[in-house]
Amino acid sequence: MPKGPKGQKRPADVIGCAVMVAKIATGEIDEKLPTAKRIGGLEGSKARAASLSPEKRKEIAQKAAKARWSQAPQD
Repeated sequence: MPKGPKGQKRPADVIGCAVMVAKIATGEIDEKLPTAKRIGGLEGSKARAASLSPEKRKEIAQKAAKARWSQAPQD
């Protein structure tokens, strides 16, 4: 059985999926549908940057710049 984005069980067949959508729409099943927004990505990067020392951040930035500039230009 397929799983949803948060591990929920989903029906594999079309009819079963339609029945599940109808049950969610009528409130028979209380399920929050996922939204199209990033969850936690921005907070995690700020926390990681705050926890790194300036030397380590500089090392990571230099490695990233080297990787970007070493690639062949794309036309």
